[in-house]
Amino acid sequence: MMGISTRVSHLVGVSAMLACAAALQIARPLLAQVPSTRSARAGQTAQLDIEGAWERYGMFFGPRGNAAPPPNVPPPAMPPPLKPQYRAEWQAAVQRAREADAKGQPLATGYTSCLPDGMPAMMAAMFPLEILVSKGRVTIIEEAFNQVRRIVMDQPQKPLDEVEPGFFGHSVGRWEGDTLVIDTIGIKDNVRYQNTPHSPQMRISERIKLVSPDILWDEITIEDPVTLERPWVVTYAYKRMPNYTLLEYVCEDNREFADEQGRQRIRIGPRKD
Repeated sequence: MMGISTRVSHLVGVSAMLACAAALQIARPLLAQVPSTRSARAGQTAQLDIEGAWERYGMFFGPRGNAAPPPNVPPPAMPPPLKPQYRAEWQAAVQRAREADAKGQPLATGYTSCLPDGMPAMMAAMFPLEILVSKGRVTIIEEAFNQVRRIVMDQPQKPLDEVEPGFFGHSVGRWEGDTLVIDTIGIKDNVRYQNTPHSPQMRISERIKLVSPDILWDEITIEDPVTLERPWVVTYAYKRMPNYTLLEYVCEDNREFADEQGRQRIRIGPRKD
């Protein structure tokens, strides 16, 4: 026959097991909401791996360069899938630029007025980029014109009517494992990527990820319900520059200007202003 003390110990043990089971039942839905350790670790590793200086990779191949692209170069982008009325405008602008270049009289661009590329053209990285990862923020700097993007991490995107339109817009990001996912809105109407018109509703999504230890891809998806028939995807690749420090690039004492026909001109002699 079981003694009193033994029975008490047995009951305490059963009660403890039941309490643990109940606690697990409560905790299980909450645990399901917590990212896995592996996913969190991948994100932390990626944050460290993408930091530093990068240069555009694989720009020159094909008819004007190598016969075949080097490894880890994304496929070339297709032309913008513009709606018919906007496609005609874009084709006309491209044709004007080609004809002006053929005559040796290139049309003025934003560079003529010392304006930055803005988004998403900045990510084409005609000059090196630097990526900085800090608490709650990822910062991307391009050497040309000292352009700076500030990506706020793990925050909801603002309503469009609360964003002041700018060259780089308002960007929010998050880590999905080893991929940095960015959402950008609020690009000024006159900031054009490849001469492509867009509306204030344009939205730019990016997925930035290492495809090899020293090659980074940025898959850019541009959506605009007003001007585009479907999303437009452009992917850029970058190569790590381990020992490079970005140089200061300030557009000062600029002698370029746009004439009355929109052509780029250069002032000869001392400036009068």
